[in-house]
Amino acid sequence: MPKLRVEMKIEKVTMELPDTKTLQLKWPEGYDVNFLSGQFITVWWPHHPKYKRAYSLSSCALDRGRFEITVKREGKMGTSIVDWAEKGDVLGVIEPTGKFLPVFEPPGRHLICIAGGSGVTPFRGFLREATQRKLDTRITVLYTVRTTNDIIFNDEFLQLEKENPNFNFLVTCTRLTDEDPWGGRRGRIDADWIKHNIDDMANTIFYACGPNGLVEMAESLAKDELGAVKDQVVLEKWG
Repeated sequence: MPKLRVEMKIEKVTMELPDTKTLQLKWPEGYDVNFLSGQFITVWWPHHPKYKRAYSLSSCALDRGRFEITVKREGKMGTSIVDWAEKGDVLGVIEPTGKFLPVFEPPGRHLICIAGGSGVTPFRGFLREATQRKLDTRITVLYTVRTTNDIIFNDEFLQLEKENPNFNFLVTCTRLTDEDPWGGRRGRIDADWIKHNIDDMANTIFYACGPNGLVEMAESLAKDELGAVKDQVVLEKWG
């Protein structure tokens, strides 16, 4: 069955970082689709319909009436959105699809969410849903960025940490100078850091989203070193 295609108006624009923008897309009248947190939509400019790009939803399935996507200035579509998209503009949208989904059942799961750069965007949806539903699912986001100026959703994640006792937001920076006052972790995400955050392997689900190298490292660690089975590893490569 063909996926539903509609045009949606941009009703809000938020600059997360100088090179990263969140668009809130308003559903048109009569639009009502079922979808899940972690899925993605495909968008295009109506004046250039042949060029399409998929973006993970940074909103969650409980956010009805709108979609949110968070776009980095990369490639033709990402550059045009960050540089030019404004409130009132219109984008073509293909309804959500995808299998990068949070496993909230049965209770007691621990989601280890490994992200690099803009790969953190779908985890915002995970956190929003888990927090709004007051689930007992533990969620740990392990997030690698170049500097503290590259942390997407920093304020929102810190606020969600206060609201949700089952959420931990951990950041590591790879390109800080020695003089930088950052008191957190430095260096790339590695096996030791991931292992340090696991205390119940049987109930752990590994997610990784971002550059290929990061995702492949996480997959190798989970499967080869920790013995995770197929259902415990969920991956989303962004090139």
